[in-house]
Amino acid sequence: MTDYKKVYNEWLTSSVFDEKTKNELKEIKDEKEIEDRFYKNLAFGTGGLRGIIGAGTNRMNVYTVGKATQGLANFINSQTKNGSCVIAYDSRNMSPEFALDAALILCANGVKTYLFESLRPTPELSFAVRKLNATAGIVITASHNPPQYNGYKVYWSDGGQIVAPYDKLIINEVNKIEDFAKIKRVEESAAKACGLLNIIGKEIDDDYISAVKNLSLNPNVIKSQAKKVKIVYTPLNGTGLMPVTRILKELGFENVWVVEEQAEPNGNFPTLKYPNPEDPAAFNYALKLAKKVDADIVLATDPDADRLGVYAKDEKGEYKSFTGNMSGLLIAEYVLSQKKEKGLLPKNSRNGALVTTVVSSKMAYEIGKAYGLTVIETLTGFKFIGEQIKLFEEAKDKNDGKLDCEKYALEYLFGYEESYGCLVGTHARDKDAVTAVCMLCEAAAYYKSKNLTLCSAMQNMYEKYGYFKEDLHSVTLTGVDGAEKINLIVNALRTNPPKFIGGKKVVAQRDYKESVRVEYESGNKQNILLPKSNVLYFELDNDGWCCVRPSGTEPKIKFYFGVKENSLICAEESLLKVKNDLISLATKD
Repeated sequence: MTDYKKVYNEWLTSSVFDEKTKNELKEIKDEKEIEDRFYKNLAFGTGGLRGIIGAGTNRMNVYTVGKATQGLANFINSQTKNGSCVIAYDSRNMSPEFALDAALILCANGVKTYLFESLRPTPELSFAVRKLNATAGIVITASHNPPQYNGYKVYWSDGGQIVAPYDKLIINEVNKIEDFAKIKRVEESAAKACGLLNIIGKEIDDDYISAVKNLSLNPNVIKSQAKKVKIVYTPLNGTGLMPVTRILKELGFENVWVVEEQAEPNGNFPTLKYPNPEDPAAFNYALKLAKKVDADIVLATDPDADRLGVYAKDEKGEYKSFTGNMSGLLIAEYVLSQKKEKGLLPKNSRNGALVTTVVSSKMAYEIGKAYGLTVIETLTGFKFIGEQIKLFEEAKDKNDGKLDCEKYALEYLFGYEESYGCLVGTHARDKDAVTAVCMLCEAAAYYKSKNLTLCSAMQNMYEKYGYFKEDLHSVTLTGVDGAEKINLIVNALRTNPPKFIGGKKVVAQRDYKESVRVEYESGNKQNILLPKSNVLYFELDNDGWCCVRPSGTEPKIKFYFGVKENSLICAEESLLKVKNDLISLATKD
């Protein structure tokens, strides 16, 4: 922990910091607030930055963003003489300012920069990095965090978020920047004049939309059902309005209503406390409109349009919410079933890959088994799913493109995580809510042609694969004390692991920090080959499981739970027992 008072005074007196910043700091009367702003540097983690907007070392501002960008520029220049970077940003407060400042810092360091003319969704940034053959990418977004937050995510040349070894190498470069005065900047006019700053927009938009449209599997079904499927959509005042409405129109859907109060970009998110499609409150306006127009499906994308939330009307006319697991698996089933029907799966089905994460529904394994696919499990975070696509392609290149060799390379077919994100296709290397909207609406049209709703399609999946249910519980613990409390909770479970959770016997414990899996009964140990992460995972009997992990982007500790039972009612009851018991064990004094 730094001497926060000393650093605070440096910000008040140094000529590096502008008067607006100093005045903001002078107005703070609460000593705890000063401590929270300066007790540490806002960590540039394995994905980048995320924090509350404001003055201070532990805040998102032009100085902390500048430090991150100078470090990134130094790393790009250490890797290539002709580096380039694409920058996109969302609707959050200060996003345009942070994006332009980052661009001018990169240009000052000789890195050719492509800056989107206005806000764009995160998956389009991922697409643009590869389209423009850029060395790196930056997107300014805090995803689904509350309005006071913003963030900064870094992508590498494959279009995916940075992973090993680049993540730690870039972090090292960022941490070397100790003097804010050494951050280089150039005037915007000068950067444009010398060809380093390039403004992009329509051409990339057109290419991205075209790539998404090409993923459609049943355009004729959409055409036949275009007037029958009714869709309500809300971008939650984020980036989704333009790409989502455009793609639905071009695909042929005719009945699309947009929630007016949440249509236009607005970083204050005036109708929401939390612009998160996982939160039922985010759907209040959309559901009101859905009932008015008798919509079949209700969709919401988060501010940077990489997550999709879903409600669907059931046979009784009631709107039912879909978890991220449910919507992801529903899209997976639709895509895989149609590809199989059309002969589009790999000749050797085991060469096809379904990629998921350790905290996502285990129904993925049953789906994989049904289609003969290889299921791969990664750590939490879509960047690890995106990394798999790169690894598959590299392996394919080594095998001269021959997938059916003895040591085969896998072909990516679908990837999803429980936190409302999935990816169909490989045009992007991050979760893509624009594509998810398209595939879910196409699935709705397909099932409607069979006189089925999305709810009944989901029920059919339960009957086919088993009644899987999952849940997530988060506890927010802010500040210095909160960070210490989170560590205490995880360490207590690590050193004194439970033998039963929710009446279910713990079969094995996975400690991803120690990279080991231990079977309780036999004591057998196995190495975990995934990257180290502060995650504890408990395997329960009868296909149950639960997991504990501190959030990497928010001051939260997250608890995940999953069960499989013989009926939906039993699954819900079993899940509640596991959930209540683990939370009680973890949070007791």
